[in-house]
Amino acid sequence: MSHRSMADTPRLLVVDDDPAMLRLVEHLLAGPGLGPISFARSGREALEALDGIDIVLLDNLLPDARGLDILDLLRARPNPPAVVFITAHGNEALAATALRRGADDYLPKDSTFAELLPQIIERVRRNRELRKTLVAAERDFVRAERLAAIGEMAVTLNHGINNPLMAAFADVDLLLAEPAWPADHRQTLEGLKEALERIRDIMRQIGDLRAVRTKTYVAGIRMVDLQGGEPAAPVMHRGIALVLVPEHDLARVIALLLRHAGFGVEQCETVADLQRSVERLGVSLVVLAGGTDVAGVHSFGGFLPPASRAYRVVALVAGDGTAARAAGADRVIQLPFDPGTFTADMVNLTG
Repeated sequence: MSHRSMADTPRLLVVDDDPAMLRLVEHLLAGPGLGPISFARSGREALEALDGIDIVLLDNLLPDARGLDILDLLRARPNPPAVVFITAHGNEALAATALRRGADDYLPKDSTFAELLPQIIERVRRNRELRKTLVAAERDFVRAERLAAIGEMAVTLNHGINNPLMAAFADVDLLLAEPAWPADHRQTLEGLKEALERIRDIMRQIGDLRAVRTKTYVAGIRMVDLQGGEPAAPVMHRGIALVLVPEHDLARVIALLLRHAGFGVEQCETVADLQRSVERLGVSLVVLAGGTDVAGVHSFGGFLPPASRAYRVVALVAGDGTAARAAGADRVIQLPFDPGTFTADMVNLTG
């Protein structure tokens, strides 16, 4: 069952001067999972038809250009589409060149085309979604750093301002208690007290800040909006998820997805760290790279999940996952996985 919205459904552009190619691709990719499939007969048409396109199926032999030249123009665009390069049978050198110049994958026009096209398009789509999720992880990381810096600044300001501010409040209140002040002096003191109250309220807003939003101040200068937006909705806590994935970017993507689903995420550096951490209360999920079929090598590098346990084990594998299942994995997910369904899988797995 797909958990992708229509907004996440990728659109494909077929760039080939043979209209039969479009009909073949539409037939092979019929069904859910892709948006509308467009067609361009030349390099110029392709460059004019890129708006909203996520994946380009690009032939090298075009009436007005080489596919490699179009590939270079595509890769130079901001937020470029993924490109699957089409080569003639037996032209591995051209395929290698296309990959070096930025193609995401390649596909030969031979007897394997019909079988491989759906697999390659799905793999490219998943890799593209993982890259988008990594960008989101980067944004979350930067946002967290900014919030941490704001929190440290709030502590500094409270430490440096709070005591003098309270002293100023006390002095103003003492002065206002004196009945002999002329009306204009009393009005000045009331204004001073209001200004001190505004400073106090701003300090509280900074201390309560949970999201960084900005707005334009003057001349295009941005400032933090202390009143922008509602507090983030509370997320159900689904327990602790331990992640042991050596590949750094992939580990960050997984951590982002799990946090958004309500898990508290902890990264483990070694199998020994993981083995110690799973003994704690509150662990509901373990995600780790595994599934090696090398003789004499344990599938999870020595991690041994007991048959009776309170947590679920998820293995990320490059193969069919037979070894990971034999080692005790409750769920096997093949790489590259689909971020659109990963979160729902983890929530369903842990109940």
